[in-house]
Amino acid sequence: MDFTALRRHPDVEGPGLEASDAADRLILDEARAAVGALAPGELVVIDDAFGALALGAVELGARDVRVHQDPITGERALAENAARLGLAHEVRSEAFGPSLVAGARLVLLRLPRSLDRLDEIAELVARHADPDVVIVAGGRLKHMSIAMNEVLGRAFARLDVSLARQKSRVLRASEARAELRPAPGGAGADASTAASPARWPRRERHDELGLVVVAHGGVFAGTKVDIGTRFLLGHLAEAVPDAASAVDLACGSGVIATKLALARPGIRVTASDRSAAAAASARLTAAANGVGDRVAVERADGLELLADASEPLVLLNPPFHSDAALSTGIAGHLFAEAARVLAPGGELWCVWNSHLRYRPLLERLVGPTRQIARNAKFTVTASRRGA
Repeated sequence: MDFTALRRHPDVEGPGLEASDAADRLILDEARAAVGALAPGELVVIDDAFGALALGAVELGARDVRVHQDPITGERALAENAARLGLAHEVRSEAFGPSLVAGARLVLLRLPRSLDRLDEIAELVARHADPDVVIVAGGRLKHMSIAMNEVLGRAFARLDVSLARQKSRVLRASEARAELRPAPGGAGADASTAASPARWPRRERHDELGLVVVAHGGVFAGTKVDIGTRFLLGHLAEAVPDAASAVDLACGSGVIATKLALARPGIRVTASDRSAAAAASARLTAAANGVGDRVAVERADGLELLADASEPLVLLNPPFHSDAALSTGIAGHLFAEAARVLAPGGELWCVWNSHLRYRPLLERLVGPTRQIARNAKFTVTASRRGA
């Protein structure tokens, strides 16, 4: 495949990030023989950045390839690249869940940074794919660790490690552990042969916040409540107190949206995140706290589903990393989205690491900005949208 023909969906992260790299090529080379032996529908690709793995596998002979990418921008890049290459009929994006991997004999995986994400993927594949499924997972050496071997070992009895090539390596997991498989005969089978309980999603109660948090693997902070969010939560009562609706932008596990809905019984909250895992977690968190009917969760790039000048209040704890690299481009994109959606006089309430000095950017993109609170690490600001 001519990988230079692939393009990223326009986004603001990692300006030096290519649509494919040496790890993608090594995964495909290591899986070449296995791909050629598959029937249509037996290959699944997970966490392919922009389509290099899925479309490369099609070139190797795979047909009817199921794909799941966590960020919606990656999903759109795959669709655009597939259409450009005339391969749209051979790949289809699916939600993360049992149907994604049902009957799969081979899974190509770009190794995630999060061990929790890897654990959830490995468990899903071991439980619901073909019993003889093989995972071929690869990444850049600088982002890999021995702990990944241990995580894969919880779900698979055999792990083979490739030689390194161009600073990349592949892990091949096979022999799914029998204790993860559903019992033969379904619900009526003997309880002693039933599959062990699923580890994901996880939930944790935070009594000091009066909150239950539910999270899938890989979501920022997992079932914890990070200290920046805690700092913002302490000032929610001050944020546009008469707002009938609000937005939790880059919502993660939905802590801010859920806490706001609990504190204000009459408010309706839209929670938005580009991550499929985050959006699923936010729905579960809202439901676990009894506010699922007033928290609408959307998987979207920023606030693309909301109209201009439509909201009185946006709440944001912006991510400040693109993968492992520090990036303020993400925050700038989110600030601009908030500015577009805010009604005249509406406010963006934001918590950010003080060393990032976001205030001038907020002033420029949103409007006059005042400091609400500051501690040793974080700053909370309110930026007002002009007429």
